[in-house]
Amino acid sequence: MNASDDAAGTAAHYAPHPYVGGRTAALRALAAWRMRWPGAPRVVVLTGSPGSGSSRLVAGFLMLCDPDYRKQLPLDDLDPATVPPDLPAPAVPSPRGLTAAQVLWLLADHLGLAAGRTADVFSELAAHEEPLTVVVPDVNLAGPVRAANEPARLVREVLVPLAATPTVHLLADVPRELAAELAGALPRGQVQVIDLDAPEWADPEGLVLHAETALTPEAGAPDLPFTTEPDARRALAEALARRADGSRLTVHLAVRSLFAHPEGFDPADEAQLPRTVGDVLDLHARRLGADPRTLRQMLAPLAFAEGDGLPVQLWHPLANAVAGRDMGRVIADGMLLAAPFVEPVTLPADGGDEGADGGEGAADGVATDRPEASGDERASGAPETSGGAPRTLIRLTHPGLAAELRAGTADPRDAQTKIAMALLEAVPQQDWSQADPYVRDYLAAHTLEAGLLPQLLTDPGLFTHADPTRLRTAVEAVPLDQLGAPARTYLRTAPLLTRSEAPLDMRAALLETAFVEDGLLPYAEALHGLGLDLPWRTLWSLPLPGVASVAAGFLPAQEGADPAAPGGARRPVAALLVPAGTPGSRPLPAADAPEPAATTTTAADTAADTAAAEPAAPPADAAPAPTTTALLLHDLLRPVPVDADPAQVLRPSEQEQAAAPYGFSRGADYLRVWARASGEVVTALISDSPFRDADLTPDGILLVATERGVTARQILAPAPAAAPAPTPDAEPTEATDATHATGATEATGNTEGTGSAGATGAVDAAAPAAPAAIPGQAAAPTTVPSTDAAAAHGRTRGPEGDHS
Repeated sequence: MNASDDAAGTAAHYAPHPYVGGRTAALRALAAWRMRWPGAPRVVVLTGSPGSGSSRLVAGFLMLCDPDYRKQLPLDDLDPATVPPDLPAPAVPSPRGLTAAQVLWLLADHLGLAAGRTADVFSELAAHEEPLTVVVPDVNLAGPVRAANEPARLVREVLVPLAATPTVHLLADVPRELAAELAGALPRGQVQVIDLDAPEWADPEGLVLHAETALTPEAGAPDLPFTTEPDARRALAEALARRADGSRLTVHLAVRSLFAHPEGFDPADEAQLPRTVGDVLDLHARRLGADPRTLRQMLAPLAFAEGDGLPVQLWHPLANAVAGRDMGRVIADGMLLAAPFVEPVTLPADGGDEGADGGEGAADGVATDRPEASGDERASGAPETSGGAPRTLIRLTHPGLAAELRAGTADPRDAQTKIAMALLEAVPQQDWSQADPYVRDYLAAHTLEAGLLPQLLTDPGLFTHADPTRLRTAVEAVPLDQLGAPARTYLRTAPLLTRSEAPLDMRAALLETAFVEDGLLPYAEALHGLGLDLPWRTLWSLPLPGVASVAAGFLPAQEGADPAAPGGARRPVAALLVPAGTPGSRPLPAADAPEPAATTTTAADTAADTAAAEPAAPPADAAPAPTTTALLLHDLLRPVPVDADPAQVLRPSEQEQAAAPYGFSRGADYLRVWARASGEVVTALISDSPFRDADLTPDGILLVATERGVTARQILAPAPAAAPAPTPDAEPTEATDATHATGATEATGNTEGTGSAGATGAVDAAAPAAPAAIPGQAAAPTTVPSTDAAAAHGRTRGPEGDHS
């Protein structure tokens, strides 16, 4: 006698689980795992064929594990061996629609872990004093894009390390093709595989009970001869279960089909009962006098749909494309034909949270909310919608039905190609801002499965408007050598887009800078033509690692030159402190460097100190004094170098500094620009490469050095006006003055310090108010002797600041 037979015999004295309706052997095993009985495994891998009922089993078991929900169940009537003790609810990170990284960070946030890296999550879990119970349902539904095979990645990158963590007790509902991989990663005795299709776990009597309950009028069945008469109902339930050979999905769909069109059905004729999900489709079509092929063509677009389903208005054109003929009349007249297999989904006006369906349990009426992604790899959130009305989608009732329809398609790749072309045609004037959210968010998924994604990845509008998580997942599934230059730029920028949950304008701005950095100027310019309010325009980018400091200044106009003539006005330049030997740079010999300010130490100061340590009177034939730093001049407005004496470069005057509308603050991986008058942040930068230094000119040109190189951006975001001045009779107080002096700093939340546009650092008390020279150059009567960017920007040295 196997576990299923033994459980069936014992369970005859108890009521079945009111939601699961059987599966006593599996419920006993899960209860033993939850109670941590001696000899019980630490990890349970639940698996089965599509439609075997694993989602329903997990949902029913979680009802017993939830302290509040279990109060609604008749626990005294259930088999005691199937009821776990009343313990705190386990952590249940739902992977539906999420990447593997998102699932992990969802779990980390739920458990309140302080980890900042993936590896740290598992280390913190291993160091936990008390055992942690984690249940991961519906692994087959992981991932924003079906073709990217995120379930396999979830198993390998999250579930296997979780299972290997001694403090974690894990239950995972995993597709059969991945179950052996997960179980094989653990020593024998620590893991138990429950295959619901295997004889020891099969529950034929439970399937009969499932069918009989579905046929009962009290459960919503219509009044029919085989639903109202108990013996007839029982006989049909037994026949359905016998023919379905353990498939709960087959039974479920067969019952729905009979309720939709009972005419012509003979319960005594088992030939009219399905063996498979495919049989349900074909028998239903024939009973309505339709061609089974027509039904499959109707449902094909829904089978290939991504996410929560297909917008209703797209069903007709996509069905036309797949069938190669006009399906409008078929769809209009064929709702009775499709009714047992489809269901509507209404998303709220704000786009909702796609993924509000609970996987296999959806066919059984189970719904679980898709969680918000969190941690280092956050999802971009709900898709942006173009209107205020709720959106209606149409979808198949079960993922297993979709898998059957896709498997029955003669050429799935050709079908996806036709769907992709039809979706492209649905974009009005190829304006992605007007495209249906489904089209812009999931077109990449369809072209990926069609093998056409690299050809699609040339449109900056798509890069900007498509959901970053979904598009990134699709692009990452393509081998790198098949991607063009724009796609590779998007791929390296995508982590910033997903991590920051950047809004539309900021996504465009981050991509614009990335395109300039990679030399794809037409793509960067195209982003400015999308009608968006980009906060900046990237003027140029210089791939130059090792830049220690940057400062903006100008070369004065030649004496007597006409400012209106070409080259007659002063020339804005950027001065970059670079390693010695950088092409185009001028050495900064220590002997020529200025004396450092008493409170300032910089890279150039260090060079000066090194030079000062050399012998005062070297031999005549000695090599020149070593140089560790150099200055490189670059035009501030154009991508061209400047060949000029750095000693001629001057800083903005005090009057220009005082009139500057912007200030800025930065941390290790962020930089904020704020309006000096109001203290409001006007824009913010994030970077995948740590910031090294920055400077901001009075006219709003932001010069930024990261470990990758240097960029210059013209700030376009307007500076908000200052708040109204106090009334004349208001007496200023000491507190008011202090607030005025520090308000802009506090408004940015800066922890590293702040900078004003063009501000200089520690100024020699004897220095006149004339324009100051660029830090690091030879001393002169009107220069400021400092190359320390932190001092030059008025920032204090200290921690890098927050990493938000």
